Amino acid sequence: MKNITQELQDWDKKYVWHPFTQMQDWLAGDPLVIVRGEGSWLIDSDGNRYLDGVASMWTNVHGHCHPVLNKALADQAARLEHSTLLGLASEQSILLAKRLIEIAPHGLTKVFYSDNGSTAVEVGLKMAYQYHRHQGEPQRSRFIRLQHAYHGDTIGSMSVGGIGIYHDTFRPLLFSTIEAPAPYCYRCPIGATDRSTCGMACLDVLEQLMIEHKEVLAGMVIEPLLQGAGGMLAHPAGYLRGVRELCDRYRLLLIADEVATGFGRTGRMFACEHEGVTPDIMAISKGLCAGYLPQAATLATETVYEAFLGSYTEQKTFFHGHTFTGNPLACAVALKNLELFEENNLLDAVQQRSEQLAVWLQRIADLEHVGDVRQCGLAAGIELVRDKATKEPYPWEERRGIRVCQEARNHGIFTRPLGNTVVAFPPLAISVSELDLLMEGLQKSILAQTQSFY
Repeated sequence: MKNITQELQDWDKKYVWHPFTQMQDWLAGDPLVIVRGEGSWLIDSDGNRYLDGVASMWTNVHGHCHPVLNKALADQAARLEHSTLLGLASEQSILLAKRLIEIAPHGLTKVFYSDNGSTAVEVGLKMAYQYHRHQGEPQRSRFIRLQHAYHGDTIGSMSVGGIGIYHDTFRPLLFSTIEAPAPYCYRCPIGATDRSTCGMACLDVLEQLMIEHKEVLAGMVIEPLLQGAGGMLAHPAGYLRGVRELCDRYRLLLIADEVATGFGRTGRMFACEHEGVTPDIMAISKGLCAGYLPQAATLATETVYEAFLGSYTEQKTFFHGHTFTGNPLACAVALKNLELFEENNLLDAVQQRSEQLAVWLQRIADLEHVGDVRQCGLAAGIELVRDKATKEPYPWEERRGIRVCQEARNHGIFTRPLGNTVVAFPPLAISVSELDLLMEGLQKSILAQTQSFY
């Protein structure tokens, strides 16, 4: 007779289609079935505990099932579960918008709600395009994006993406964009060999692209400081500020995708703060609701917002919206999430854990098959290579990153790779001992799954 775990596994294989997953491989295995969460831990149907090394897809902030957030959700559900923002205002969405503007980079003044990171970026693209139309420059309709960029999976957000395995299949459906070299210093796309003396030559290439296409460019989309899905590519200091200056010089709107980097991940509330940058448009999601509910927002400057004002007959309205825009349950949890940031001095704790993470990464960098380690706050990527001297990568089909992450489960850790890059992206509230456990487990897993090659 099957136990409950086996039954759930069977039903999962029969009915569920998992994201970013080759289902033929999935069907051949026995998936972990998560039934509970507790702090930084996930607990499966057999009672096994796994440290959540990816913060449940980069969303978790204060830990799973936090009693304060649970109460905020329950209290709001007892009052109102949802009402539309089409034709009505909503208490919780008003309060959250006010708070977001208070903590956002100075100059952002308006909040447009949606329901996930992809749609938040999609909103930003449409805003930028329509903004230029209202400015009498309809030819400004194209966007610059970086190599290895990832901004989501809707049609517009994929169009400004630059990861072949995710986006190439759908290329015929996407609008044309202009690709700029990413500041991927370990594998410099323009051939610079010494990152200390290159002077960020990739910014010079970016400027040439802006000059070449300046008459038709609407904006540039960027993940500030850290390109997440592209391999945890940490940008060199000053790069973001340089992009802001170029956008100003050539009159492009800067769209900052802070979906993954926002809400404390980099050690500041928003990554743009590190270099004193205010984007024209900023997309946020993931940590906004501390991992509880799907919620997103796109913030804009007053200049962008005012371009949409006019008489009804001018049809300057921003015709975009979502059924659950400004959902009261999500807004209530987001407000309490932001209160907990202050009450727990979480940003200070993140900076301390980031220093602890840096020490671990220095140790791991010495391993024979670790080519590069990259860190931005409490987020890190460990790039595995077959040959450290030549930077030769492991062949994709060897699934080296996947094998390391599978090995990590033997050490009580759940994480997911990005190709040959092993990711550490834990809940922000992770403890000192938990972070040590995470990094020690990853170190052991890397050793086990790279030494076995020889």
